[in-house]
Amino acid sequence: MERVHNFCAGPCTLPMSVVQELADELPEFGGSGMSLIEMSHRDPIYDEVHHRTMDLLRELYLVPDDMSVLLLQGGATLQFAMVPLNLLGPGYDPDRPSAGYDPDRPSAGYDPDRPSAGYDPDRPSAGYVVSGSWGEKALEDAELVGRAYAAWSGADGGFTAMPTVDQLSIRDDSRYLHVTSNETIGGIRLPEFFDLGIRQVADMSSDYLTRVIPWDRFDVVYGGAQKNIGPAGLTVVFVRNAILDDLPSTIPAYLRYTTHTETDSLANTPPVFAIWATGKVLQWMKDQGGLPAMEKRAAERSSILYDAIDGSDGFYISPVERTYRSHTNVVFRLGDEQLEQRFLTEAEEHRLVNLKGHRSVGGMRASIYNALPTSSVEILSEFMADFAAANG
Repeated sequence: MERVHNFCAGPCTLPMSVVQELADELPEFGGSGMSLIEMSHRDPIYDEVHHRTMDLLRELYLVPDDMSVLLLQGGATLQFAMVPLNLLGPGYDPDRPSAGYDPDRPSAGYDPDRPSAGYDPDRPSAGYVVSGSWGEKALEDAELVGRAYAAWSGADGGFTAMPTVDQLSIRDDSRYLHVTSNETIGGIRLPEFFDLGIRQVADMSSDYLTRVIPWDRFDVVYGGAQKNIGPAGLTVVFVRNAILDDLPSTIPAYLRYTTHTETDSLANTPPVFAIWATGKVLQWMKDQGGLPAMEKRAAERSSILYDAIDGSDGFYISPVERTYRSHTNVVFRLGDEQLEQRFLTEAEEHRLVNLKGHRSVGGMRASIYNALPTSSVEILSEFMADFAAANG
């Protein structure tokens, strides 16, 4: 089989060795007479797979002992709601009565003996860095839950940069600052994590395990596995144990972090296949040299494509300011849309696939996640040079 060069923004390319292992082990796992995805998630055989994945995440990422590792579902999108529900508690906007008590909607009732179920003006707020589409969506959900606000927005600038610390407007009553460390659609990256006086929360879906995390600055770090560390269906969440002592009592069970910390993420049937496959990818990463190797690869491979863009005499254009260019999602444009379509068509003829930019912004996007071979990036760079020579 000849594998294509897959630059998909998610689900991601997986190591071929992992794909082969999964194929070999899928019919029967561990002499059990059945596939792993057919057995009970309470079985000791699966339990070992489950905890091995959690242990590898902790080992590779150097996660401190005072943080829990959660293996959840719902993608980063569900965390847009879980984070404020657990850290802020419910809020009420009098201009949006559906967000609070409405006597004509009994299911949304309010118990005066449980004040956390209604608006409490003394509850803290939360600042959000709106650096792109995902930052916008995170803020929108947080506003439905509590007192959330934009501490900075790059919308006016077209989401081509991240803020500096002095550009942030953080309120004194802020419980946390939420950041999206890498915006998948816009191809922009926070080059350094902020060092602030308040805890932070990070959506790291598209640069998980490509950079070191200063854990002491964060209460929650989350992201979907399907971009850098495994197949779709798994969400990895790291949560500081100290925040779990005073959660609002009105959070539904699955949305409450303690439901999962107290059960090792086995409160309900977990995404067995995704956890199994992710564990294999993590072991592959460990064998490749771990996080330092992944971080180095990400920087080197993205540089190959940025060199191709910058060396094209304007044939290719990166809309992102240089300081904030993503190491995992390289976006670029050509002179017109017809030329861009020709680029995509010819790229597919060369087995370079999934290079079309997100529908909201157009152009091209090469997602170069951890398991994508460097040779694929080099072949894309060569194709870009040949295409520019033929059409420039």
